[in-house]
Amino acid sequence: MGFWDKLFGEFVDVVEWTNSSADTMVYRYDRLGNEIKYGAKLTVREGQVAVFVNQGQIADVFEPGMYELETNNLPILTTIQNWPHGFESPFKAEVYFFNTTQFLNLKWGTKNPIMVRDPEFTAARLRAYGTYSIKITDAVTFLKEVVGTDGRFTTGEITNQLRNLIVSNFSSILGESGIPLLDLAANYDDLSSFITERIKPAFTEYGISLKNLMVENISLPPEVEKALDKRTSMGVIGDLKKYMDFQTAEALEAAAKNPSGGGSDGIGMGMGIAVAKAMTDGVMGSSSTTSHSPPPVPTEKTFYIAVNGHQTGPFTLREMRLKSANSNLTRDSLIWSPGMDEWKSAKDVKALDDVFTSPPPLPNA
Repeated sequence: MGFWDKLFGEFVDVVEWTNSSADTMVYRYDRLGNEIKYGAKLTVREGQVAVFVNQGQIADVFEPGMYELETNNLPILTTIQNWPHGFESPFKAEVYFFNTTQFLNLKWGTKNPIMVRDPEFTAARLRAYGTYSIKITDAVTFLKEVVGTDGRFTTGEITNQLRNLIVSNFSSILGESGIPLLDLAANYDDLSSFITERIKPAFTEYGISLKNLMVENISLPPEVEKALDKRTSMGVIGDLKKYMDFQTAEALEAAAKNPSGGGSDGIGMGMGIAVAKAMTDGVMGSSSTTSHSPPPVPTEKTFYIAVNGHQTGPFTLREMRLKSANSNLTRDSLIWSPGMDEWKSAKDVKALDDVFTSPPPLPNA
């Protein structure tokens, strides 16, 4: 065995990467002097892409498969090197392996509340958080824009930037969605899909595909949530008058069972009545204070009399008495008053009972 054969035999003839971590996105193949033996075997597994870099310039890209590193398999690198005597000796090149599987369950969230517009509340401050998944779809772009010369690039080195990218777009996207704040919880799925589609182009600029962004929670400030809780409670109570009646009954029962320090049941009941009266007065008082106008002035009842087929009136009750005294009104006179369905004889109108205080005159013999 000659000197060169022995020297060449020392070179590793298999170039591969077996990923043992879940967060490594890019790994640079380690080799002293970056020397690779001519005819070496390059193994690119499923979920990987290999990129050759020569003197800082990106050369060949290999999809999953097994390759024998010869001139015909490295056309770009061979052109860059311009080997005049063929490619039969070891060559120098950096090999970057890219993990093209999905990186799942990455976290995002707002560090500070964001201000959004709302049709019902006008404006509100929100906090939100969730998860998202990414995948390297363009290894060359990712190497140029993100990785650089990093020998081992992990998700932790880019998640901060991606999280800021999501949050910076979240406020405007949420406002454009038109979903009211109170309906957000019922529309998390639609909102997630909407945000994912809107942010995808920004991720593509890094050679990454945003596969799925999930909104897990959107929360309001504590003071707003308390106000909403009160509003919800009022909606559950419904009719406030009925609720107060129920509370009054509960107070009566409690007072009757607790006769105040060992006194008689009558004292306990008295206290219950007092509590009930106070609560009732509170309701009635609040109702009266909220009234902005006095009740209508009561009007005196009036009557109409049919005379020779014509309607006369209206007449007050006092005037009806005078007509009765003057014999211009008899028990058989036809009478109508507002609220009556039809004309009736005066004797059938109960409101006129006291008008005929004296008996009618006797008929002539």
